[in-house]
Amino acid sequence: MKPEEFNKAVEKGELAPLYLLYGDEPYLVERAVKKLLERAVDPSFRDFNLNVFYGNECKGDEVFSAAQTLPMFAERRVVLVKKGGELSAGAMEILLSYVQDPCPGTCLILQAEKVDGRKKFYAELKKRGEAVEFKRPYENQLGPYVRDEVRAAGKKIDSAAAELLAYLVGNNLQELVSQIEKLCIYCGKKESIGVADVKAIVSDTKVESVFEFTDALGAKELPRALRMLTSLLQDGEAPLRILGAVARHYRQLWQVRELLDRRLPPAELAKASGINPYFLKKVTDQARNYTVGELKQVFERMLELDLAFKSGALEEPLFERFVMEACRK
Repeated sequence: MKPEEFNKAVEKGELAPLYLLYGDEPYLVERAVKKLLERAVDPSFRDFNLNVFYGNECKGDEVFSAAQTLPMFAERRVVLVKKGGELSAGAMEILLSYVQDPCPGTCLILQAEKVDGRKKFYAELKKRGEAVEFKRPYENQLGPYVRDEVRAAGKKIDSAAAELLAYLVGNNLQELVSQIEKLCIYCGKKESIGVADVKAIVSDTKVESVFEFTDALGAKELPRALRMLTSLLQDGEAPLRILGAVARHYRQLWQVRELLDRRLPPAELAKASGINPYFLKKVTDQARNYTVGELKQVFERMLELDLAFKSGALEEPLFERFVMEACRK
């Protein structure tokens, strides 16, 4: 079942007795669980009809027992197993028989980041229940995601404004939704959100500084890039998060650089790259600063940085060295 199919079914009240909600985007998984709980169990009787367990702690028999218990004052009992991908072999063996013959008055939900589909328990759960995977959106999906979220909040957002917000924040959906909520409050009764509104809100966050840093890198403006990096690190911005934003920016530069090498007409460049025209000129100008070979070297250095940061190496001097190499003319 796809996420959109899941949402429609839940809104209609078409609930299954077994669910596996998982994926690499925890915000979407958590939101799906919340939506399901709101529909499946009456808040007035939640204390009687909702059991929550953790897969890395439970033995399986307590989950089995709760799932077999009849609901009180309601038509359905809900049993939620968080960290459902961390069930022990013994717990999976106990719960396998339940999955093969679930109680019709119970909704058993397994919430997980990832599961081993080769194991019989998860394979059987996917076969007999509803398995929904929530993937982290690709960069070209962030703009539409922003528009959908804004629409759900009862407002509209310009295409360029949606792309700008997505570009500044990146694919951290929790942060993205937080910024959308701020935007809606900031705009008040105004129905449509524009670029100026996004700049007014995001400029108050560290995100704007990260954006300026990646812009300085792409433009090969070494003094500005070093100043921005020092400022970000002194403000407590996580080096790995900064590196993630840098990687995203350079992926766009590489994509446009290859399109330029193919001599794609400017009119087709926006469509082929998936980059909003609002940003395209700046990205194109910066892409001309690099060859594909140089971009490959940049990514090799970013991989080295990622490994070094995760191993506890000194972050600032390594990052400064990377900046100087990336801005070399």
